[in-house]
Amino acid sequence: MAHSSGGRPDSATRRQVLTAAAAVPLAAVPPAAVARAPRVRTGFERLAADGFPALAGGRVGVVTNPTGVTAGLRHVVDVLHADARVDLRAVLGPEHGFRGTAQAGGSEGSYRDPATGLPVYDTYGKDGPELARVLERAGVDTLVFDLQDVGARFYTYIWTLYDCLVAAALTGRRLVVLDRPNPVTGRAASGPVLERALASGVGREPVALAHGMTAAELALLFNGEYVPRVAGRAAALETVRMTGWRRTDFFDGTGLPWVPPSPNMPTPDTALAYAGTCLFEGTNLSEGRGTTRPFELLGAEGIDRRWAEAANALELPGVRFREAYAVPAFSKFQGRTIGGLQLHVHDRHAFDPVRTGIGLLVTAKRAWSGFAWRPDHWIDRLAGTTAVRTMIDAGASADETAAAWEEGLAAFRAVREGYLLYR
Repeated sequence: MAHSSGGRPDSATRRQVLTAAAAVPLAAVPPAAVARAPRVRTGFERLAADGFPALAGGRVGVVTNPTGVTAGLRHVVDVLHADARVDLRAVLGPEHGFRGTAQAGGSEGSYRDPATGLPVYDTYGKDGPELARVLERAGVDTLVFDLQDVGARFYTYIWTLYDCLVAAALTGRRLVVLDRPNPVTGRAASGPVLERALASGVGREPVALAHGMTAAELALLFNGEYVPRVAGRAAALETVRMTGWRRTDFFDGTGLPWVPPSPNMPTPDTALAYAGTCLFEGTNLSEGRGTTRPFELLGAEGIDRRWAEAANALELPGVRFREAYAVPAFSKFQGRTIGGLQLHVHDRHAFDPVRTGIGLLVTAKRAWSGFAWRPDHWIDRLAGTTAVRTMIDAGASADETAAAWEEGLAAFRAVREGYLLYR
């Protein structure tokens, strides 16, 4: 296009451009040209825009799954594989797998990706030293982490991140964490802090149940507070921040596409409830897996309207409950009718998922004589403490149970503050 000496198109050229643009029907314009760009740019988008400088000269492996997409829904593995500036050698899949097909507690194993020919390695269930051996086999010296988290301590992706940090520290490799939003905001942490005696794959270090942090912030916290204790030194860590994200943002305010991070996390609404209602995984009630609203529909055979009535009587902020019935297609009570309730969040800023989850446990135990904890006391691993189970068994109220974790939560919040990247 012809330009005047001042760098702006001359009047005749501008008229030509406007006339031509008016002649093009909107349907002929590619959707990407019409759609508004997301307000938030992820760490990957920023790294790509800069030409991948953090990956230059390295043999790269990327830890990701279906959530690792650009704003235009192109997968980051495809982008990296096609770029001559990046030597991509391997893909590593977390729980549920690189393709996200496995149910809770499962993965897809190791195989070769048919689209790129890259080897895919399974990381699920492997601690830092085991993951270090995977990195050796993969032949990578720079590991990239790009996964969408959901903001709850027992969602395993953040512990895959932790194990990657330990593996990197043990082997002298680099870890580059590409940040994505916490979909339920970065508000103050809430819930009990994990007691180390209860460490497991759903929580390895003392972190609050609803941590209110992004992956990059957690990586900095893990590397500063915990990794040296395990690996003898911190990892060589680089984080690539987002732009445009604020701590008060819910996911629908980012403009980014939502890709389910796991099979039972279909919407951001699911993520909002998850930090509280996943506690029902530690009981004999269904947490909604196999229904159309996992973690929002809860129940069991024999429960009736009295549970919803008792839960509403608590007047928990931001949420109401509806008597509900469902037939789970899989998981607990597969093919059988269950009764229970559905959460309806009407004020997500006031809603406290952990406090709500505790209130629902208390009322479920009182309203249904069949209530029981899982025999393996999985609730203790999920809550990060034995106090939730023992206090509810002793007849404590939701308020009394929540008060038991306040001291530990205050200490975690103080540590957390030093690692926050966004305001």
